[in-house]
Amino acid sequence: MSSVVIPVKPVSSGRREPAVNIIEKTDEEIRAIADPLWRDLVRHSNEGKYGDFVKNFSTSLALAMNQVVAGHQFANSELARSLSEDVDSLGIIRRGEHVTVLYRQRSTKKPGEWLGRLVLGYESGELKIFGASIF
Repeated sequence: MSSVVIPVKPVSSGRREPAVNIIEKTDEEIRAIADPLWRDLVRHSNEGKYGDFVKNFSTSLALAMNQVVAGHQFANSELARSLSEDVDSLGIIRRGEHVTVLYRQRSTKKPGEWLGRLVLGYESGELKIFGASIF
């Protein structure tokens, strides 16, 4: 009688751990990553390009976004279609496996300032956007 040996893998949560937790990066390293992503979000929002807007979203965020509602927002929100490239970084908050980068966001058509929030972390070893909003 012959036997077959099957290697047993340890049970895991199914999540691949990132090589480096983003919270371990310096503010300068985080800004070097976050600022271009924020600029892309602003550009894609202004252009109403939903597909490009969500391309760097985490799986959970992309699934939570309702394409119809988001499309309506792009079509009907003056702010979402008039974001200025004139942005100031306000700071970085670290917690768990994510960082939140805060921005002072302006509009090319509406007076005032808004708070921009970009949440970054790793998913399956890749840097992804876990949250993006303007208040």
